[in-house]
Amino acid sequence: MSAASQSTPVLPETAGMEPDIELRKISRMERLLGPEFYRIFRGVFTNPLSIIGTSLILFFVLVAIFAPQIIPPATPTNPYMIPRDGFGTAPLPPGTAWLRQAPPLPFWWKPLTGRDKWFHILGTTSGQWDIFYGLVWGTRTAIFVGVLIVGLTLLIGIIIGAFASFYGGWVDEVLMRFTEIFMAFPFIMAALTLSAILTPIMGKGIWPPTIALIVFGWMYYARLIRGDILSIRERDFVTAARVVGASDGRILVRHIIPNAIYPTLVLASMDIGTYVISFAALSFLGIGTEVGYADWGQLISFARNWIPVLSQYWWIVIYPAIVLILFVLGWNLVGDALRDIMDPKLRGQIRR
Repeated sequence: MSAASQSTPVLPETAGMEPDIELRKISRMERLLGPEFYRIFRGVFTNPLSIIGTSLILFFVLVAIFAPQIIPPATPTNPYMIPRDGFGTAPLPPGTAWLRQAPPLPFWWKPLTGRDKWFHILGTTSGQWDIFYGLVWGTRTAIFVGVLIVGLTLLIGIIIGAFASFYGGWVDEVLMRFTEIFMAFPFIMAALTLSAILTPIMGKGIWPPTIALIVFGWMYYARLIRGDILSIRERDFVTAARVVGASDGRILVRHIIPNAIYPTLVLASMDIGTYVISFAALSFLGIGTEVGYADWGQLISFARNWIPVLSQYWWIVIYPAIVLILFVLGWNLVGDALRDIMDPKLRGQIRR
């Protein structure tokens, strides 16, 4: 055998190809998402807390998507109104037969229960509103309200905080004094007052409390991103962008905000559950959706008159409370995981 043939490397046919294929897959994913987003994406699906939180969020999303298949609406024109089994004041326990306004049977009912008629799976509240229906369809309300409030408050906060920190001077003074005025109001009391003012104008529904929570919820995002931008706007890459003639808008949108937004996004992810709790609190106080609307806070409000005897009527509080706790827990776990992943001190712990 010649020296040339001896020096020619022999490529493995089987064992060596699998790592190469895996490396190419990771490389394509990283090129698609970018190095920073790829690191976050990988961290989210390897962090145990994030996996639990993501699983809880995915569960609620699936319930919201398939609500018509889980429990079909009794009135298709208004599916968010909880069907009412009479007008009795005493709550009915789980397993009680459903006698009036029962919704159509879903495909899974008879194979799973062996019965041809509905019964109240989780019981009813005072006034005979079905708890199971309210929890399932209330998931849509919770996700819509939480994402909408956080999305709009985040957008308003980013705009005000970015302009204040980027331009500085009198712009910063005016915008920050304006922000501090709103921060001076107690959050839940201010939202309650504004929602009470808007309800006679707009009517009962999800919009008065949603608007009130947005109006008094953007300030913390504005202050947080302002502080981050103040430290980033003096860096060399921002100066280089100015030298090449980039406009202020391009510098702010393309270079500064993407590098300053991560802590704000972590806070926003945790606030989705917080705003759902605040929305439920307003509903509990009677400032919110109309009576019978599928809303978790209203389900708990139906139990107010039965608090002294909750040991006997425990289901009217336990089931809505468990759903609220799990929903908030899911977003908090994801937020905690994102905070750990995005913390520069922990970056070396997540390796490729």
